[in-house]
Amino acid sequence: MSDKVVLISGATGKQGGAVARALAGKGFKLRGLTRKPDGSAAQELAALGVEIVQGDLDDAASLKSALAGAWGASGVQNTWEAGVEREEEQGKRFATLAKEAGVSHYVYTSVGSADEKTGIPHFDNKSRVEDTVRSLSFGSHVILRPVFFMENVVSPWFLQGDKVMAGLKPTTKVQMVAVEDIGRIGAAAFVRASELNRREIDLAGDSVDMPTATKSIAAALGKNLEFVSLPIEAVRQHSADMALMLEWFERTGYSADVPALDKEFGPMLRFEAWVRKYVKP
Repeated sequence: MSDKVVLISGATGKQGGAVARALAGKGFKLRGLTRKPDGSAAQELAALGVEIVQGDLDDAASLKSALAGAWGASGVQNTWEAGVEREEEQGKRFATLAKEAGVSHYVYTSVGSADEKTGIPHFDNKSRVEDTVRSLSFGSHVILRPVFFMENVVSPWFLQGDKVMAGLKPTTKVQMVAVEDIGRIGAAAFVRASELNRREIDLAGDSVDMPTATKSIAAALGKNLEFVSLPIEAVRQHSADMALMLEWFERTGYSADVPALDKEFGPMLRFEAWVRKYVKP
């Protein structure tokens, strides 16, 4: 595998960075795509042997240059940064240019339940990118569908001062996944390319209600935290897309098979274990 180049988009972001770290030392030549090659995150990857290349998902010329000679490519985009329409354009552009560049193996990181036509804008746009990936007929491809990130709970979206705030009922359980596991299975999608060819895998490690998550985080931080259940209309005023997702969590929710993932890929991180590992005072 030492002659196989893998280009990882979003290499300095959460998901792309996790894939790069998990794939380092596995025998590939790693190439990390980033808009900020001089940033600290890029330099940390370079120290692991990742070749850092400058590029932008909106700039086809930079993508063509980055993809030249690559055997594999990992595609991921950020809705909250690009917006729903532009993210879809980016996803389709990157996959199409990868095919044109002669990439043999393509891994697309989508979102949990994207295939279920949920009506959530930032889920359905990824479903359409999935359609593009399938239609391009790569030699092999894998589609990964991570659910709600465990990391989200401690982000400013939810953790605000001494409160964890979400437009969810206290009893509603949400499937969650650690970014570490996205990276781990993302790496497996390249190492086991032939075995996993054409697989579409929803990724989750646990199912947790927000009061339980709040209690765990409070204990790790050594402070008192309160879960506040927000009226969904308050969320909608800030983000209609987010409100639709939370309403879908209440109504339907993700359906990843955690025991099957444990069996096939090794134990997925449970929320308590993730808190102990990553949440520090």
